[in-house]
Amino acid sequence: MHSRATRSYAAFDAKTPLRPFAFERRTPRPHDVQIAIDFCGVCHSDLHQVRDDWSRSKYPMVPGHEIVGHVVGVGASVTLHRLGDTVGVGCFVDSCRVCEMCKAGKEQFCVSGMTGTYNAIERDRVTPTYGGYSSQIVVDEQYVLRVPRGIAKDRAAPLLCAGITTYSPLRHWNVSKGQRIGILGLGGLGHLGVKLAVAMGAEVTLLSSSPSKREDARRLGAHEFVLATDDTALSACTSRFDLILDSVSAPHDLARFTRLLRPEGTLVLLGVPNEPYVVPAFALIMGRRSIAGSLIGGILETQEMLDFCGAHGVAADVETIPIQEIDQAYERMLKADVRYRFVIDASSLGKD
Repeated sequence: MHSRATRSYAAFDAKTPLRPFAFERRTPRPHDVQIAIDFCGVCHSDLHQVRDDWSRSKYPMVPGHEIVGHVVGVGASVTLHRLGDTVGVGCFVDSCRVCEMCKAGKEQFCVSGMTGTYNAIERDRVTPTYGGYSSQIVVDEQYVLRVPRGIAKDRAAPLLCAGITTYSPLRHWNVSKGQRIGILGLGGLGHLGVKLAVAMGAEVTLLSSSPSKREDARRLGAHEFVLATDDTALSACTSRFDLILDSVSAPHDLARFTRLLRPEGTLVLLGVPNEPYVVPAFALIMGRRSIAGSLIGGILETQEMLDFCGAHGVAADVETIPIQEIDQAYERMLKADVRYRFVIDASSLGKD
């Protein structure tokens, strides 16, 4: 095994910039994989947790749950991964493994709670988890994913969260050729939702409040662009979609979009606004329409997603940055000034 000494950037409170933080990863156990991190995506939830927007942050916090790297050490009992393999780690690094959800391969819904890749406590109830804004990580082999050849490592990183967050509902609602799918919002989630739905054979419409996203929507493969602030354009889409993926995190009126669903269609919430929604009862009742939510995916489904992306040439559109620019990246994220995901080059750690 390599040294456990780890370089990282951490948040020490909700107000000040992230700064260098050195710590040691746990001593690898027989089923552990030691991973040298090459790239880590920057998720909007990193910003929420760094700034304690959800009132559950623990400091020091090393964010990052869109991790791609290569294996530099394996425990004596590891069988799933080998030295040199390109691998990924997503939003969780453990779960209880024995509850109904874990046994069904839906560890993200673990009854006792999945163990988050960061800002959480290991199953020993003592050790804090530190994430991917770091030089290495040690994870049980069962929670490590294989990254297919052919996907650039930096473009693969966001698949570990944004990719599975959009893939899982598309699979759950059995999206297939000929179905009409709406993607609401074109950001880190939405741009992958477009690519994945197109790769599944769906007819995809991008719904966005930004006219500037029209050309990108077409470039990404969307068949149509509809300006979400244009009442006439929206009315023309009434009862059109079998499924809408709502990736918007800002407060918005669900009634404007539920009426776009066909009878028995579903609008799936992926974004997390900081205000409660008002549910449009008649819009749901009159067509037996549904509003649902979805959260990432289990290990098997995440691996399925990665393999699907490898087979269909799907990867994230990214802007790669050094770790020293993370706070500027957060500010740009708040302004939606990224097309469409920041990814940290972990080789920049230690270059302060």
